[in-house]
Amino acid sequence: MQQLIYIIASVLFIIGLKRLGSAATARQGNFISAVGMALALLATLVDSGFSWGFIIAGIVVGGAIGAVSAKRVAMTGMPEMVALFNGSGGIASVFVGWASAKPGMEIAESIPLYLAVLIGGVTFTGSVVAYLKLSEKIDGKPVMFKGQQPVNIALMALILLFGALFCMSPSGFGDPWLILAILLSFAFGVMVVIPIGGADMPVVIALLNSYSGLAACAAGFIISNTVLIVSGALVGASGIILTGIMCKAMNRSLSNVLFSGFGSATASSGGADVQGEAKPISADDTYYILEAASSVIFVPGYGMAVAQAQHAVKELGALLEENGCEVQFAIHPVAGRMPGHMNVLLAEADVPYEQLVEPDDVNPNMAAADVAIVIGANDVVNPAARTDETSPLWGMPIINVDMAKTCIVLKRSLRPGYAGVENPLFFCENTRMLLGDAKASVQALVSQFKDG
Repeated sequence: MQQLIYIIASVLFIIGLKRLGSAATARQGNFISAVGMALALLATLVDSGFSWGFIIAGIVVGGAIGAVSAKRVAMTGMPEMVALFNGSGGIASVFVGWASAKPGMEIAESIPLYLAVLIGGVTFTGSVVAYLKLSEKIDGKPVMFKGQQPVNIALMALILLFGALFCMSPSGFGDPWLILAILLSFAFGVMVVIPIGGADMPVVIALLNSYSGLAACAAGFIISNTVLIVSGALVGASGIILTGIMCKAMNRSLSNVLFSGFGSATASSGGADVQGEAKPISADDTYYILEAASSVIFVPGYGMAVAQAQHAVKELGALLEENGCEVQFAIHPVAGRMPGHMNVLLAEADVPYEQLVEPDDVNPNMAAADVAIVIGANDVVNPAARTDETSPLWGMPIINVDMAKTCIVLKRSLRPGYAGVENPLFFCENTRMLLGDAKASVQALVSQFKDG
């Protein structure tokens, strides 16, 4: 019966994952996956042989933490929440592996145990660093120092050496080689993530998600739990696929993301000097442009998340539609701080998913658009990626807002984005800068439309 429930749970995971592939069915997919996890937990706990007092206490404490966190976290804090989820999965795999160590284990048992604690340790501390960078508790810029790569190589060599010594002759929970390997995996997780800049955080989140799945899969082999192996493999595979999608969206390799220090002063020093004069515009004048437009394309970015302007943007879009205007929302895969960040924010505001379009769909028609409204996005609309071979962004697919008849950029200032690269879009002839808080600016436009 337990194995049958595990199979049912695994099928529900796969169906749920498939349903998560569309904004229209994502909520349903999330619910289906949650039902699968509930079944898997129930089947495992009933046959666990542990004290139900500890189990119930764990459920109550963990459920309370999860419920409070889910209620209190703002949508702008979702990337940090995802990073902590990844880290929690990693440290759980470390504990499962460490607690399962026994003297005289077979090599077929010690190897997956070691992989669980190694990958889990890297995932845990790497996710913590990602959380600290995303929440701006530490500087989001890459941390680079002389000899960094040799130090990483030495760490990896020691981890493999200690792993081999442990697997050949495991002595149980207190095995010194295992403990040293766990500590070094923690250090390696920090070293892997600190050289990665904030602009690459969507890729890091996806990769750490994959790591947490692989660690869980290895833990499943340790405790012979079928559903943990399946779910871990699903998370690991989907995470690495998503990582590939993110890298493709930036036209960069994974090794470049992990080791280039993109966003540091040296990495961003390339590119031609950006010259010109920005043309500011008032909310009143912006209203007259939008009131006469027949097609408007919104391009949201992290600035919209910070200003929590998604509801005001949705209201403005609805007013434009009432005025006979065609409205679309162009979403770049790496806009924001995690994969799908903008989709989540717009879904929270109940923006119809039919209005969400990808760059490949909107770019061919951009020249026909009357107005492109950029809300806090920067690097994903930087035309230097298309025109300047010396730019660090060169070759990155962008949303070609500079080709619209009029481009209105909502930003607090003319400062470059998270990648630290100057944006010539601000100085284009057809660009107007609506400076200030994005939410306040959009609300001013909404008021203008309501007042007629």
